[in-house]
Amino acid sequence: MTSALFPLLRDDLAAAAFTVDALGTLWGEDAAAALHRGQRVPARRALARVAGGGPLGTLATLFVLGLESSRASAEGALPRLGVEGAERLGLVALEGDSVRPLLDLRPYSFVDARGAGAWWIASDLGELALGGAIPEHHVLGVGGASTTLSGLMLSEAVDSVLDLGTGCGIQALHASRHARRVVATDISQRALDLAAFNAALNDVSNIELRLGSLFEPVAGERFDQIVSNPPFVITPRTEGVPAYEYRDGGLVGDALVEQVVRESADHLTPGGVVQLLGNWEYRSGDDGLERVQGWLENVSLDAWVIERETQDAALYAETWIRDGGTRPGTPNFDRLYAAWLDDFEERGVTGVGFGYLTLRAPLGGTVTLRRFERVDGALGRNEAGLGAHIAASLAAHDAQLALSDADLARIRLVVAGDVTEERYYWPGDEDPTVMDLRQGGGFGRTEPLGTALAAVVGASDGELSVGAICAAIAELLGVDETELLAEVLPEIRRLLVTGFVAVA
Repeated sequence: MTSALFPLLRDDLAAAAFTVDALGTLWGEDAAAALHRGQRVPARRALARVAGGGPLGTLATLFVLGLESSRASAEGALPRLGVEGAERLGLVALEGDSVRPLLDLRPYSFVDARGAGAWWIASDLGELALGGAIPEHHVLGVGGASTTLSGLMLSEAVDSVLDLGTGCGIQALHASRHARRVVATDISQRALDLAAFNAALNDVSNIELRLGSLFEPVAGERFDQIVSNPPFVITPRTEGVPAYEYRDGGLVGDALVEQVVRESADHLTPGGVVQLLGNWEYRSGDDGLERVQGWLENVSLDAWVIERETQDAALYAETWIRDGGTRPGTPNFDRLYAAWLDDFEERGVTGVGFGYLTLRAPLGGTVTLRRFERVDGALGRNEAGLGAHIAASLAAHDAQLALSDADLARIRLVVAGDVTEERYYWPGDEDPTVMDLRQGGGFGRTEPLGTALAAVVGASDGELSVGAICAAIAELLGVDETELLAEVLPEIRRLLVTGFVAVA
């Protein structure tokens, strides 16, 4: 059994200080940035300057740069596991006096609501190591979408989590920190094998892996939380166009994301939450977010959908063809480009939106939240991810919904600690022409302020109720107190939900 080999590998990686920080120190920021762009020459030069960098350099050469190493160096970097043990684990191939990597294996560090953590994550060799386009069965490592979703993940303790389309298992690993049990599914046996490898390497034992498409492996089951980075890329269903298992769902257009949205309601416990990433199409001038709203018609789920960016059809095609390892300027790139544009043109697709979906099975059975918005600016500072902010926003939505206007007028508010106020003046004017509240965390929102709302927020230090503050402002401005309250209270509800203010 190879299970006994994982502690040996774990010990060797730890002894070599195979960490994110150590690699950054080994080859420096510039080389690390070049690697992020798919260029390894600066890193190789940095390793040459330190005579290979010892065990850490050997591990980096093999598993991050995807290059061969001498057997002697590999044995020195893996003294407990040995190269034969690494071969049994499927990490390397032995070829005489050389060792060739078969997997990408690299350190991964993070901070979530439970504090800092670090793992080692194995995945298939990428374009850089392969020297060309990746195969269709490729299992992706930790990428931008992975870290986005893990940062969004709610982390309150729950009994059960479903990771739908687990890939290398990164979301399941994150969920394992706050769930008693995690079920992780994928259509790819290769992906499940790597997810099992990563769970064993990192000594995580509460993840169950199941093979199958979408919700088929969990038919009839319900979960407290579902997370999914589904294969949402909109790829032409045309002969000769590669369909990558990690990103292409096999359905036309955005139908796979729609299916996940519609079917998730049948797999949630009351109050359970789904969080996923997705793409949606803009067709012949139709709004993409309105398209997502249509998916939720007759679906009993609260919904909060945030569109982060849109791309026109041509740019979207370029992005994902290049993602598969096909380089621009080659005949194959041009052929694929034409196939993508033909597909979009035939179906009237002018652009594609990308964003986050948070869906919830309402506890009382009645849908109370349907929020669709575009947040395309820079996010706020969220050291532990956006999950805590999303959880707080959902809780604030529920809390303010339970308050009548009279109740709301009786509460005392404080301004959130990350909120600042900005005022802009014409030169020489005493009164500002523009007043904004700016959020330092969360989604980094900016809220414009009118005179009355600015006065209420400015006086909200936890001492006086909203009603008392409005009474004083009405008297000062010479306006009707009831009308002022009617103007301000809906704005206060919005600021509560978005986290600008909180109940004292």
